[in-house]
Formats: sequence, structure tokens, C-alpha cells
Amino acid sequence: MRISKFFLAIATLMVLMSATLPSKEERTSQAIQKVMDEFQTVGISAAIVKDGKIVYNESFGYKNLEEKTPLTNNDVMRIASISKSFTATGLLQLVDKGIISLDDDVSNLIGFTIRNPHHPDVPITLRMILSHTSSIRDKEDYFTLDHLNPAVYGDCVESYFKYKPGEGYCYSNMGLNLAGSILEKVSGVRFDDYVRTNVIHKLGLYGGHNVDSLDNSRIARIYTRRNGEYVESTGAYRSRANDMHEYKFGYSTPWFSPTGGVKISAHDLAVYMMMHMNYGKYNGTRIISKKSAKAMQKPIWTSVENGDELYGLCLKEFNDYINDDKYNTPGHYPVGHTGGAYGLNSIMIWSPDDKWGIVAMTNGYTSVKGKSFLKELTNAIYNAYIKK
Repeated sequence: MRISKFFLAIATLMVLMSATLPSKEERTSQAIQKVMDEFQTVGISAAIVKDGKIVYNESFGYKNLEEKTPLTNNDVMRIASISKSFTATGLLQLVDKGIISLDDDVSNLIGFTIRNPHHPDVPITLRMILSHTSSIRDKEDYFTLDHLNPAVYGDCVESYFKYKPGEGYCYSNMGLNLAGSILEKVSGVRFDDYVRTNVIHKLGLYGGHNVDSLDNSRIARIYTRRNGEYVESTGAYRSRANDMHEYKFGYSTPWFSPTGGVKISAHDLAVYMMMHMNYGKYNGTRIISKKSAKAMQKPIWTSVENGDELYGLCLKEFNDYINDDKYNTPGHYPVGHTGGAYGLNSIMIWSPDDKWGIVAMTNGYTSVKGKSFLKELTNAIYNAYIKK
């Protein structure tokens, strides 16, 4: 009898203790709030995926700092360079249909000669521009193709590195704006409309490149830190409505920023991520073939000796990013992309091995010496919800 009472007391104590312990969701929200406080962020929106489901989605802080409007899960935010994967996804749809090839000379696709003047006989391919191995550089303004067009800038020598195309790596926003222009020219559909229809809407999501196609009340304002204060980055959501009469199809495409212009919520970005986690398919809808999805995730550039990245086709492997030895071993690196522009920071990262994924974005933060905001936020979420 005494033993039974003893074990009953222990069981009761354990139940009481478990009832007072914070849940995974509560721990995650507390961890995000701690990062918010340290980096004095304007707002953060985050989502976690586990085994094919969104298991966490919360937003913190403000979408409009001046009006103190709370950021909600329904709000959209510019995600910067994660957008590159949307451009690549659209192009790989055309590859899947046999309309183009990753090894096509981009000169033939865009309609004018794209050549590195240091290596004039070496074709620059679609695979190269999607993997940042084309030797095209961001020397000048990358929101116009003029800097690659011999009819405007002759040999365009300032727009290229000296290494042979395919034999070096350098992250190139110009290259991705060229890729978006090719998508527009080959598909016959304006770039922003193509991606919205064939990727975003096909997945049942809300968002897009063109700010004029979105509900302004759902857009989270972006802020940069200047002289100790937050200032709105109005350029993050520039409308092109008044310029469209000058739009040149297949050439003015960089206006919509194929390299960084997608606006979307953390929830919907997590759904898009799940499509890539499932190698091109989500909820019965196939966006790209399994072969193409795997090609996006497999690094083409595999050297990190000079600070380069393990980069595939607009997706990369993260080495030395998650503070867990399990994910810092070759063959087990997480996959995804980051983004940063106008004061925003964003990340989409997942483990192909263990089927978890994290999406997080902020519309403004203050730098902390010796720390990476995105890395701190991602690991805080990972430690609170995913790590066992």
C-alpha cells in the first residue's frame, strides 16, 4: 500500500511538472523574442515545417513601425535573394517541357551576344548563370541588361571577371536578372505574371514580384538603421506602374527583380519550401520534375576555400551554419537560401535527411558586433523546436 501511494505521488508530481513546463511552441516564441530584443528588430515572421506539415507559424513586432501596426501571419514581406529560386523554378519548368536546356548558350536565348571578352570563344550557359559560375559580375547597376549588351557597352569588359566561365564562382545578381529576362522572352509571358501563375498560384499561395498586383494593406514595410533610428526603405516596394509604357519585353525584366523581388508571407514561403523538400511536388501538384528539383539542390560549385558557397541552381547547401554536428558533415548539410536587402533579412532552410525546415524573415534589425542576425535567429528556432 505504501509503495502504491509513493508511486502515485511521483506520478502526480510528474503530471504537475509537465503541466508547468513550456510547450515547444512557447519555447520557440520565447527564443524568437530573445533574438528580437538583442537585435532590436522591427518585426519577425517565422514558420517551421516537420514531416510535411507546418507545425509552427507566428509573427512578432510591427509591419508598420510609425503606426505601430502589428505584424501578422497574413502579411507579406519582400524576401530578397530567396527569390532567385523562384526564377530558377520557372526556368526548369521550361527545361522539363524540352523548350530549353540548361546547357543552352544564353546568347541564343536572350537575343544578343553574351560573352566574357577575356574568353570570347566560351559560351555562357543557363546552368552557369543559375549557379553563379558564369563570370558575370555586379560591377555596375544590375537592374538593366545594358551592361551586358554589346550594342550599348561594346565589349562590356567591366561586367566580367577574368576567369573562364564555368571555372570560378561569384554571386551575381546581374546573372539572375538575365535569367529572369530569358524566362520572359522564351515563355512569351511577362516575368512577374509567369512566376505568379505557374509557381505561386499553382501552389495556392499569395504573393508575387509586382507590388501593384498585391494588396497594399498586407505589405510589411521594410526599415534600415540610420544614425541610430529606423528609416523606411521605400525602394523595397517601388511601383513600376508609371513606367510600363516604356517596358521592353524580354529586356526590361530586371524592373521586377528576378534576383530578389518576391513578396510573400512566411507561411506561404514554407509551403513553397515543402514543394522543394518533396522534390518538386506539393499536395498532389507537381511544379517541376523530380530530376530538376534534385538538380537545383545539388551543388555545382563545391569549393568553399575562398569563402565561396556550395551552390546549385539558386539553392545551396549550408555548411557550418546549424550549431549541431549532425548537420555539419558532408552529405548531411541543410539546403535552402538566404536573402538580404533594404534592411530585411530572410532565410529558407531545410534538412533533406530529417524533413524539418525553417522559414524566418525580419523587416528591420540592428547589427550586433560579431553576430549574424540570421544565424542567431535560425539556431534559436532550431534549438527550441527541432533539436532533440
